[in-house]
Amino acid sequence: MLIKRRHGWELPESAATPEAVFFNRRKLLVGLGAAGLGTSGLISAVRPAWAETSDLYPAKRNPGFVLDRDITAEKVVTSYNNFYEFGSHKHIASDAQKLKVAPWQIRIDGMVAKEMTIDAEDLIRKMSLQERLYRHRCVEAWSMAVPWTGFPVKALVDFAQPTSNAKYLRMETFTRPEEASGQRQFWYPWPYIEGLTMAEANNDLAFIATGVYGKPLPKQMGAPIRLVVPWKYGFKSIKSIIRFTFTDQRPKTFWEAIAPDEYGFWANVNPKVSHPRWSQASEELIGTGGKRVPTQLYNGYGEFVADLYKDLPNERLFM
Repeated sequence: MLIKRRHGWELPESAATPEAVFFNRRKLLVGLGAAGLGTSGLISAVRPAWAETSDLYPAKRNPGFVLDRDITAEKVVTSYNNFYEFGSHKHIASDAQKLKVAPWQIRIDGMVAKEMTIDAEDLIRKMSLQERLYRHRCVEAWSMAVPWTGFPVKALVDFAQPTSNAKYLRMETFTRPEEASGQRQFWYPWPYIEGLTMAEANNDLAFIATGVYGKPLPKQMGAPIRLVVPWKYGFKSIKSIIRFTFTDQRPKTFWEAIAPDEYGFWANVNPKVSHPRWSQASEELIGTGGKRVPTQLYNGYGEFVADLYKDLPNERLFM
């Protein structure tokens, strides 16, 4: 007898909204926006932040990535954002609209077969987009459940063709203080830098997001292209990327440079390892009126990523 062991983060099929209903609803909303029907608020809600790839959305949902909780309301996810380039508070959505996201040039360099500069639209169109449901856990002990659209980081790795000497993928965001007021705060080490090992980058969970809720990414969420690594704290998921560098040197990441005692390179989620200033044992589900749930090791994705770290006994994996 074949017995299927359900993952801890999976819902039974009976509890999920039928795919046809979900996609028909989203197509209707996009159609209403394109036709200019309804109120200005409705049009604002469905209009993408940038239009060059809007024909690619909504992408088909990958059924291998489901959740044990409801998807967080779109209005919450798109209005409660960390994006230090536009300020240290959560309500930066209006300020982020100043960011010019098209055209958007992306540099791929370092230890690769051939260095290149490619427009974000061209890169996205070379990839096969899919939707995935992921938990998002902030180091500040709050969380969301988000329907991201994009492609695996592994697809980018395959496209870039790094050499065997590459050990890390370094990522860098834009530097435009004339558009991003937070970057005028000179005490921060701009630009924002993040990094993954090649093993992490090639893990199937590592994801490049280009959209959310069936539409291209809004600017406040990192348009036009950002990283999503759901087993790590959210500050690892760098936004609005302009450069991918394959290197044999571990990158010095943004928050490592600011507070190395509080924010390390690995930043994997662990409820038993507290932040120096607060507990990580539980998390607030944003948009639920303060409901809290226990935090899970590796944010619930341990069976897929724990082996990445088994031979690193001297590393601070969870801070």
